[in-house]
Amino acid sequence: MPGEKIIVVGSSTGGTEALKTFLSGMPERCPPILISQHMPELFTKSFAERLDNLCAMRVSEAGQHEDIVAGHVYLAPGHSHLLLERVGGKLRTALNQDPPVNRHRPSVEVLFHSAARVLGAHAIGVMLTGMGKDGAAAMLEMKRAGAYNFAQDEASCVVFGMPREAIALGAVDEIVPLPRMAERVLARLALAR
Repeated sequence: MPGEKIIVVGSSTGGTEALKTFLSGMPERCPPILISQHMPELFTKSFAERLDNLCAMRVSEAGQHEDIVAGHVYLAPGHSHLLLERVGGKLRTALNQDPPVNRHRPSVEVLFHSAARVLGAHAIGVMLTGMGKDGAAAMLEMKRAGAYNFAQDEASCVVFGMPREAIALGAVDEIVPLPRMAERVLARLALAR
């Protein structure tokens, strides 16, 4: 999958509804999407199954060392951080149970940091609604590595904390209302082809 874009998404409070809206707008043949949503481990598997029934893309709870393929969404399990790793030219998921970052596991910071390191300019970052600042510093790292980043606008957020922090750091290229997020990301992907 060299040269292909990968979308990484961070969300927290209000994120379950925001993810439904965003993913429902993404077509079946779309680059892979990795998501870190703050959610207890009891709920991530059933949430992934619910999204899978609503979306054209395949959605599942991420496992350890899964090949990252187009048309698939990987949701961080509630008990682990989700990262990307490159092995022999192929990209795959990696899970770990390192301590919480910004009080969260899974942490958006961990996913975005790994996207900056492994993907560089091949990443597209999306920061959705959420409380706190998880992921903001790593989103700036992504931007510095060449990624293009989106943040949900204040009016459509349940809590504007995480997008606000990323915007304040200068990590965000576009601020977009949630109903238009899928459309804007797809427009960016079309430009990148």
